[in-house]
Amino acid sequence: MNKLHVDVAVIGTGTAGLAAYRAARAQGKTALVIESGPYGTTCARVGCMPSKLLIAASEAAHMLALAPQFGVHPDGVRIDGKAVMARVRSERDRFVGFVLEGVDNIPEQDKLRGHARFTGPHSLQVDEHTSIEAARVVIASGSTPVMLPQLKDVGDRVIVSDAVFDWTDLPESVAVIGTGVIGLELGQALHRLGVRVSVFARGGSVAQLSDPEVLHVAAKALGRELDLRFQQLVVGAVQEGEEVVLSTRDAAGAAHTDRFSYVLVAAGRTPNVDKIGIETTGLELDERGIPLFDATTMQCGTSHIFIAGDANNERPVLPEAADHGRIAGDNAGRYPDVRPGLRRTPLTVAFTEPQIATLGESYRELCAEGKPKFAVGKVSFENQGRSRVMLQNHGMLRVYGEYGSGRFLGAEMIGPRAENLGHLLAWACQARMTVAQMLDMPFYHPVIEEGVRTALRDLALELEKGAPKASSTPDTTPGV
Repeated sequence: MNKLHVDVAVIGTGTAGLAAYRAARAQGKTALVIESGPYGTTCARVGCMPSKLLIAASEAAHMLALAPQFGVHPDGVRIDGKAVMARVRSERDRFVGFVLEGVDNIPEQDKLRGHARFTGPHSLQVDEHTSIEAARVVIASGSTPVMLPQLKDVGDRVIVSDAVFDWTDLPESVAVIGTGVIGLELGQALHRLGVRVSVFARGGSVAQLSDPEVLHVAAKALGRELDLRFQQLVVGAVQEGEEVVLSTRDAAGAAHTDRFSYVLVAAGRTPNVDKIGIETTGLELDERGIPLFDATTMQCGTSHIFIAGDANNERPVLPEAADHGRIAGDNAGRYPDVRPGLRRTPLTVAFTEPQIATLGESYRELCAEGKPKFAVGKVSFENQGRSRVMLQNHGMLRVYGEYGSGRFLGAEMIGPRAENLGHLLAWACQARMTVAQMLDMPFYHPVIEEGVRTALRDLALELEKGAPKASSTPDTTPGV
C-alpha cells in the first residue's frame, strides 16, 4: 500500500474542493485532491448549466406560443425533442470540458483517484491502495439527490434530476416529485417543450420562499400554467413496461393513480458525509451526521478539519460552494491561525417564469423567536409598466427594513427578471444601505426596477410609522 504525507488533503473535486485546493496551495502548503467519481462539478454536469440549457429551449418555445398576444403569428412551430436534448448534452459537455481543463492543470502528484474515508483524525485511506497522513483535511464531498424510500427500486423509469440530462429525446409525460428549485425549473421547462407534466408536493412550499404573501402569489402564478398538486403524499409506484403507475393520496385521504413515462424525484439532495468514516474523527455531529462547524471559518469545532460546499448543507448553491472552499482552503493552509472569511449576502434564484429570488434575511429568519419587529413594503407586478409591456406582469416583491436604523434587511420575490432585481437588492443589503439611501439611487423609465422603487417607497412609509407596540397576542406578520 502506498503511503503519503501531505499538509492539506481535500476530499472531492467539485466547486468547493477545487477552490480549497487552490487556496491551500496559495498558502504555500502541499495539497492533495481525492476524487472517487468523474471529474467535473455538479453544476457543470447535472446542475445549473444543463438545466439552464433546457430552460433556454423552453423559453424559445414559450415565446412562440406567446407571440400571438403581441399580434405576431408564427407558423409551423415544431419542437424537435431529439435536437433539444442533443444541444443540452453537447453544450453540457463543453461546460464540463472547461472544468476538466482546470483539473488537468493540477499536477499529477496532487491528484488521487478513489474513495477516501477517515481512519482517524489525521489519517485517510483511499480504496485499498493508498493511506494518507494529513496535517489538515477539507471535506468537500458534495451531495447526492434524494430518492424517496417508497419509490426506490421501482425501475429505470423512476429517476433523479441527474438522469434528465442524458436523455436523447423528450418523453411524453413526467411526474415531478417536489416543488423545490430543481423540480419547478425542470417541470416548467419540460411542460413548455410539450411534455405532459404534473408536479406533486407533500406540503405547500414553492422553491425557497418563506414569505406567506409571496408564496401565495407564486403558487397562483405558476399554477396558471403548471399542474401543481399540493398536499399530496406519494404512496408508491409500479413500473409497467415503459410507464410508471404513480399512487398518491391527497389531503382529504382520497387515493389517486396516474400514469407517466417517467417519475422524476426532485426531493432535495443529501450531503455525502455518511460513508467517509466521519465517526473516527472525534468531531461533534448534528442530527444528520454533519460535523458542527463555524460558518465564517468552515472549521469543524476547534479541529484541523474543515468542511465546505454541499457537504455542510449550509447554502447548497455554487457561489457559496466557491466561497466555502476558498475560506476552508485558506484556513487549512494557515492552521492554527484560523480567520473568518468573506461571507456574502445570501442570494438564491430559481429560473422559473416568473423567476423567484430571495436575498438577505428571509421572512422566516426575521420572524424567528426573539427577533425584533421589522417593517415590510411590497409591490405587485400585475400593473407594473414595463412588466405589462412585455406580457410578464405576474408576481410580487416584498422588501424588509429595520425599525430605527432604516437599514434594508432583505427581500423575497417572484416576478419578471428577478435574477437581476435580486442582485441589485443583494448588493444594497451587503453594503448595509438604508432604505432612504436606496431611494436616492437613479431609476430609469420604463424599467422593471421601478417596481423596486415602489416597494421601497412603501417600506419607507412603514418605517416612518415606527415599530408597533408589543401585544399580548402573537404577531405573525411583523411590520404589516
